[in-house]
Amino acid sequence: QVQLVESGGGLVQPGGSLRLSCAPTGSIFSINAMGWYRQCPGKQRELVATITSGGSATYADSVKGRFTISRDNAKNTVYLQMNSLKPEDTAVYYCSAERLTGPGYSMSGAWGQGTQVTVAS
Repeated sequence: QVQLVESGGGLVQPGGSLRLSCAPTGSIFSINAMGWYRQCPGKQRELVATITSGGSATYADSVKGRFTISRDNAKNTVYLQMNSLKPEDTAVYYCSAERLTGPGYSMSGAWGQGTQVTVAS
């Protein structure tokens, strides 16, 4: 079964930058939309950004102008460049993918295991 694996989280000072990456394990023919969500302790998971296979991106208002989502379709990898980070961006960030197809399988969606991003002095 295909899984999504995130990397790039960590501790950064306010105003700093981080770049998250997410790639699937196993063989993939295609993935429809991919995205990033985040969850703070005691809060619901919220959308950060999504990107279609054609490259159309949407962002939560709280990250517009600071975060940039991109993807490499050849590698089935999605990235999240986070600039001007604020303490309120601290959360576990999850990668998501919709409608994955591969050799002998089709999945409606998949989630990564999450990567911690902490913004603190």
